[in-house]
Amino acid sequence: MGEVNEIGSTPMTPRPASVTPTPPISAPPSQFHSPSLSRSPLLSSADHIQPASKTPKNSTPRIRTPRFITPLGSPIRRALQLTRLDPHDAWLPITESRNGNAYYAAFHTLCSGIGIQALVLPVAFTILGWTWGIINLTVAFIWQLYTLYLLVQLHESTETGMRYSRYLQLCSATFGEKLAKWLALFPITYLSGGTCVALIIIGGSTSKIFFDIVCGGTCNAHPPTSVEWYLIFTSAAVLLSQLPNLNSIAGVSLIGAITAIGYCTLIWIISVVEGRLPGVSYNPVKGSTDVIRIFDVLNALGIIAFAFRGHNLILEIQATMPSDEKHPSRVPMWKGVKVSNTLVALCLFPLAIAGYWAYGQLIPKDGGMLTALYAFHGQDTSQFILGLTSLFVIINAVSSFQIYGMPMFDDMESQYVRRMKKPLPWWLRAIIRAMFGYGCFFVAVAIPFLGSLAGLVGGIALPVTLAYPCFMWLKIKKPKVFGPSWWLNWVLGVFGMALSGVLIAAGIYVIIDTGIEVSFFKPH
Repeated sequence: MGEVNEIGSTPMTPRPASVTPTPPISAPPSQFHSPSLSRSPLLSSADHIQPASKTPKNSTPRIRTPRFITPLGSPIRRALQLTRLDPHDAWLPITESRNGNAYYAAFHTLCSGIGIQALVLPVAFTILGWTWGIINLTVAFIWQLYTLYLLVQLHESTETGMRYSRYLQLCSATFGEKLAKWLALFPITYLSGGTCVALIIIGGSTSKIFFDIVCGGTCNAHPPTSVEWYLIFTSAAVLLSQLPNLNSIAGVSLIGAITAIGYCTLIWIISVVEGRLPGVSYNPVKGSTDVIRIFDVLNALGIIAFAFRGHNLILEIQATMPSDEKHPSRVPMWKGVKVSNTLVALCLFPLAIAGYWAYGQLIPKDGGMLTALYAFHGQDTSQFILGLTSLFVIINAVSSFQIYGMPMFDDMESQYVRRMKKPLPWWLRAIIRAMFGYGCFFVAVAIPFLGSLAGLVGGIALPVTLAYPCFMWLKIKKPKVFGPSWWLNWVLGVFGMALSGVLIAAGIYVIIDTGIEVSFFKPH
């Protein structure tokens, strides 16, 4: 074994060794450490960056804490003695800065938890009706809050001393690398990259509406086309994406959260103030056959499931916090999650209930409440209010693009870091992020009907939110067999996977049966 470095346990600043040179990238042993981005959850000898010292290259660095820091024989101490540090983490945007707190967690979670997908919730109510719509929305909210709790607890392991700073890392540690790629890689990629594409579509089309409202038909300037609006929005998002890491966009997430609450509140209040439309009916829409009715119900459940996304970002958000055995990151993270989910509930439930009350079966399936606002109240509502709502939607879309794009930036930059064993140059980082942003722009222009697939996408992404955390808890925490926790997680996990399968089938059937307006390279 190599020489042993005595390192202090001060939470933020390691004490340099007195004999051997300090490694270029290190962290206090009292903190939990992230696994490598390599195949193994631990660093392989090829990936580890060795300091210029007498320590043999093939040796495993050991970390010891003074006995007065932790009790002798503590399992945490024994685990941390063998923990290998991951120098890559200090160079990647998710874990580059670890000075986050509960406020940052609340901002990020709220910005990622409220989005345009919430505005189509009344569409699900047109199929489910009042009673079942509210029941399913409530059950889905409680279920996703429970799985959020599981992920927060699983972020760091007291047995191994590891911090799983990315959702796919935790999946790989639980299910194995190959199975994790099959189960989680596509839904996680879609929830990040696909959401960025959807945000460009929403932000670009809303920018066009905002221009029309502000101009009011009196401007002499020729209005940009839909594609040009997409490009303008994408350029703004790419410019903002040059902020280096997840902590640096905390202010952006705060602005995104405020604007999300703002437009959700404005839309449902306007709907209530203007009153119900003439001829509104609350009778659930029923298909011509039993099979169609069943698939319609399942598609509505997919819409509700898709409204609760963002679980693929929870571990990444928690990774921005300092953590040690006395002050684990799960404590401030859970505080932030509770605050943000309280605000999420105060936005989603009024939107769904007030929207269905005001529009009933007349709610537009494409765009939901936002489309209804312009279609039904565009003439009798103040232009200032309509313009402000549109502006809030645009700002929120630009802000959400940053947090959903960050895991993609992290993954792309990790390819360079692993191979070159050094941080990414600023100019290359700018190029990579610009390429990602304009790549999303190309997909948005090519497939502008992506928003019509909400039910299908909800089914595909559902396991990431509702099922996988339960199986992770069973595998890692190993609760008592046939105990309450064991039964609860098995039931929720199996039911979540089964529900995902039928939702995917229902989404495909509804698309085939009702059809969608396919218009490649023809954005509206």
